Amino acid sequence: MKKYNRIFTVVVDSFGGGAEKDAAAYGDAGTDTMGHIAQHMPEWKIPTLQKLGLANLHPFENVAPAQQPMGKYMFLHEASKGKDTMTGHWEMMGLRIDSPFQTFTDTGFPPELIEELEKRTGRKVIGNKAASGTEILDELAEEEIATGHMIVYTSADSVLQICGNEETFGLDELYRCCEIARDLTMKEEWKVGRVIARPYLGKKKGEFKRTANRHDYALKPFGPTALNALKDAGYDVISVGKIYDIFDGEGLTASNKSKSSVHGMEQTIDIAKSDFKGLCFVNLVDFDAQWGHRRNPVGYGEEVERFDEKLAILMDNMKEDDLLIITADHGNDPTHTGTDHTREQVPFIAWSPSMKEGGRMEDASSFAVIGNTIAENFDVKMPEGTIGESVLEQLA
Repeated sequence: MKKYNRIFTVVVDSFGGGAEKDAAAYGDAGTDTMGHIAQHMPEWKIPTLQKLGLANLHPFENVAPAQQPMGKYMFLHEASKGKDTMTGHWEMMGLRIDSPFQTFTDTGFPPELIEELEKRTGRKVIGNKAASGTEILDELAEEEIATGHMIVYTSADSVLQICGNEETFGLDELYRCCEIARDLTMKEEWKVGRVIARPYLGKKKGEFKRTANRHDYALKPFGPTALNALKDAGYDVISVGKIYDIFDGEGLTASNKSKSSVHGMEQTIDIAKSDFKGLCFVNLVDFDAQWGHRRNPVGYGEEVERFDEKLAILMDNMKEDDLLIITADHGNDPTHTGTDHTREQVPFIAWSPSMKEGGRMEDASSFAVIGNTIAENFDVKMPEGTIGESVLEQLA
């Protein structure tokens, strides 16, 4: 069986390929992230994805299927409950989530949680809604500075975020409040994937800037994943983008924070030029954060075009014994109602310079195909209690 020396797994965050069978239960019937983006892009310039077989997997009006697709491709169906970032990524690496992480996008956090947070921190909470990090500062930071109140907000992800001015609120105090929030949100009905400290500087609206002293208080995966198995076996496990936060550093040997999805691809290209043996696991978040949640299909489509350009460069720098896997963690249909993620199947596109021919594969019943395939490639046993199966033999 073909064995690859390096595997690059690139998660195009939220690039779903059509509603799951149970999407109606999530309010997501009829969603189709990539399909609806295509409808808003009369000339969608994605030649690299086109050659790999994306338009063969999902027909588009304005992108023709490849006559001889280079990649092997299928859809993956989510076995876990939920449609958030951590659930999708954890399942890729073998964990099935049966109790979805809580999101508070439409309602804000419940009064009971806010009351307990105020009681234990000694500070009044302002905000308590879903908002972008820059907008919430322009709206409430002056009040926080003047009163000592605490800005708490969320997003479409399973997060509780607290802002604190480094000069007036103080970093130590911000971190103390976040540790209390993390403790409170371990309760099942309030359980969020991450509590995030969001420090900033500035004195008035228009001048506020977030600083690099952000700190994430993430949940660790509830069990070992394919990442742990690879690391324990002595392989390199290199992350790019949000992967470190999603797994709270578990199973990683090196990590790289990204400023944008384009930057993340540039980092991945640099890693491809280096010498390592194992996995490079990449999350490109702008598709989701900048365009999906903000319901901007054209912006999303243009981001895919920028990714496509960098993808071609990455492929040019891959070796004969490298494997590329492109996938997503959920959907975020920019034409759907609200601002939340959408429950969708996700693409699996695999390519190697040594691959003899491309073509359609049979759809898989979990995202965990990815972790299992990687583990089998490196002769590593998946941890006990994980799910999924390998398709390595089909990727020759």
